[in-house]
Amino acid sequence: MSTASNDILSWTNQDPRESQLFNSWGVLYRFQTSVSPNGQSVTTLWRTIRPNKEDRVAKLEWAANGGLGRVVIGKNTLPMSDLVRSDTRIYGSRVFNGPDGLQYRWRPSANSPDILLQDSNGNVIAFFRPTRQTRYQIGDVFGELHFVRTAGAGTVMHPPIMDTVTVTAMLYRFCMAWNL
Repeated sequence: MSTASNDILSWTNQDPRESQLFNSWGVLYRFQTSVSPNGQSVTTLWRTIRPNKEDRVAKLEWAANGGLGRVVIGKNTLPMSDLVRSDTRIYGSRVFNGPDGLQYRWRPSANSPDILLQDSNGNVIAFFRPTRQTRYQIGDVFGELHFVRTAGAGTVMHPPIMDTVTVTAMLYRFCMAWNL
């Protein structure tokens, strides 16, 4: 699987809740987590729409115990667990329904350390590739999120799908790190 360089986002920080995704154009997505005085952790996903201008893509409100809570994407509020439902057919895989109503699956690759995102027809439309820690001016990079622009319906780079891919990739990484 190869992807064009602009379709690869370098992902900073081992904790995806406080991280940035960037390419040669600059930072495209930014996860920012804050803790309120009552102890509630909230992670906001921002998408750069032009220099010095960001739009809020999602707000993730974590459970009091630090586990999965609820997510607000656009005008939709749902349990985070709906975006990382276990799929018993494939070990380590998680499924979710995309904004197009179709089911998608994050799953470990059978022959590499990659985590693959498959559309409802089994096409790999994106993947997360862990990398050796590399220092950049923006921050230390621990992985890359690759978008396969031409796979499946060819819509993975369109904002509603791309935003959902980014949110679910973060949640998948979080669930795997904390064994949720």
